[in-house]
Formats: sequence, structure tokens, C-alpha cells
Amino acid sequence: MNHSKLKEYRMLNRHAKKGQILFVGSSLMEGFPIYEMQLSSNLALDRVIYNRGIGGTTTVDLLQSMDTCIFDLEPSKLFINIGSNDIGASVKEGYSKETLLKNYNHILSQIKARLPLCEVFVMAYYPVNAEADFGLDRSDKELMFATRTNANILEANEAIEQLAKHHGFSFINVNEGLTDEKGNLKPEFTVEGIHLWPNAYTVILNNLKRYL
Repeated sequence: MNHSKLKEYRMLNRHAKKGQILFVGSSLMEGFPIYEMQLSSNLALDRVIYNRGIGGTTTVDLLQSMDTCIFDLEPSKLFINIGSNDIGASVKEGYSKETLLKNYNHILSQIKARLPLCEVFVMAYYPVNAEADFGLDRSDKELMFATRTNANILEANEAIEQLAKHHGFSFINVNEGLTDEKGNLKPEFTVEGIHLWPNAYTVILNNLKRYL
């Protein structure tokens, strides 16, 4: 867990307004340039969007940092994208869909209990691209995509959709326009097959607008 980022967020939370919109998750959420986009786009929102994503975060990490990343802000709308690092766990640690769902269920249960009036949007995991050449070392690439595959991502998306419905939350898939004909993340949208460039987030925000 990135303790320095948590410390930064704790400081920032003292200045944040309550009842706003919150993005939370791992690096794929931390990298969402929503500060710039909400100022430059025509969203015309009556609320501020805060981003409390932290790179490298797993569902276990978020369970340990929910006060700082979620509850201290008392959001009225919450967009959550957590678990991609669970899916992409190293070969040594292994990936267990059951463990992912168990942890995610704990996360959503706490949100439901402590923020009963908050609108919660469980976001689908983004696709990856393990085929294009991004200049990665072959062994590093094999390790990176050992379990983080589009097949596992699709399976996990189906599972968390059902989990969201179980809690009465909305599941949203904002991936339209991100993939090629094979279902891979388009090369022009990604740094190394996983993390996204700002042009990808422009597509995602356009798909996300109606929920904001």
C-alpha cells in the first residue's frame, strides 16, 4: 500500500467538500485526469469530482484504507474500479476470482452500511492488450499478462455485475470504443497494454457522462 499517497489524501480531505462525486480505485483510477477534464469539458456539473485512486491498490488494500479514500469525503456519488491488480496478481501470489469477490463484497457491504444515501457505480474492468509490441522484455510481458487476460477480465466483469446487483448498486461498462475487432485494448490508448493514455480516458469520460 502507498502510505505516502494515503497521507497526502488525508491532508487533502480536510479541504474537500462533503457530498460530492468520488472516483476510487487503483492506478487505472488514479491515472484518470478528471481534474483537468472536469474543468475543460462541457460536463456542467453542480458537484466537484474528487479522485482517490492509488496505484498498486488491491481489494485488500482498499479494505484497509476506506476511511481515507471513501468515508471521510461522504460522497453523494461513488465510482469504484478496484480489483484489476487482484486479477493481475503475480504467479507467486496467484489469482483467485473467489477471493476477489469475497473482498469486493466486504467493500460494497461497508459502503452500503456507512453511506446508505450514496449512489454507487461499480465500474467494469478495462480490457488489456497483450499482443501489441510496446517494447517490453518478453519475460516481463509474460509475467505481466499471466493472469491479467481479457478472458479473466470478462469473467470477473460478469461476476462483479451480479455482486453489484446483489447490493442494489449500478454496474456500468464504459469500455465502448476502447477495443479493436479482437476485443483487445487499442494500442493507441495504452502505455504498455494495461495503463491508459489521456485519450483513452476521454473515451471513458464520454461513456461515463450520463451517470455523473
